[in-house]
Amino acid sequence: MPFSSPIRAIVFDLDGTLVDSALDFDAMRLEMGLSHNQPILEAIEALADHDAARCREILHRHEFEGGQRAVLMPGVPEFLAVVRRLGLHTAVWTRNSRAVALATLARTGLEFEVVVARDDAPAKPDPTALVDLAGRWDLKPAELLMVGDWVFDIEAGRNAGARTALYTAGAAVHDCEGHELADWHFASFHDVEALLNRMGYGECRQ
Repeated sequence: MPFSSPIRAIVFDLDGTLVDSALDFDAMRLEMGLSHNQPILEAIEALADHDAARCREILHRHEFEGGQRAVLMPGVPEFLAVVRRLGLHTAVWTRNSRAVALATLARTGLEFEVVVARDDAPAKPDPTALVDLAGRWDLKPAELLMVGDWVFDIEAGRNAGARTALYTAGAAVHDCEGHELADWHFASFHDVEALLNRMGYGECRQ
């Protein structure tokens, strides 16, 4: 069932959504000495300066290596081509650094109107970046769709008043953290017709 009003802009997460960087967050935490499942950015902020600097170096190395091996998720180029033909605004919002985000996008050939990284705005799930994007485009937050594969993406969207879509990459919905918070779920960017219909554009692929 389509949203009550059409989506005018889509904000995408990067790693795990548009691209697969094969980032091993458990390996990062182990190397940093953090607890299992502890949010890395937030954990680093709570450390003493020396330990925080060491962990940031580890994080940058893992992210940079991930960006160098990143590959597009199936169906992403085709879906983005349709979105652009419809004239929708697009942005990437990532918890990565700006340098890594731009390098990843360059490697995979993706281009967006706006790229927001952790250098630019508070990290998800803080909604500041989404609220700012809505203002930049003169849209209501509810006209934005936040697309991501993780609970922080969905929480950020909800916190901003945006619509949310959880990308499952074919996994069982109930195995994806944040599934119960998302407005809807989808398994593949190849499902263009279903995606467009949900966004309020029906038979608009051509």
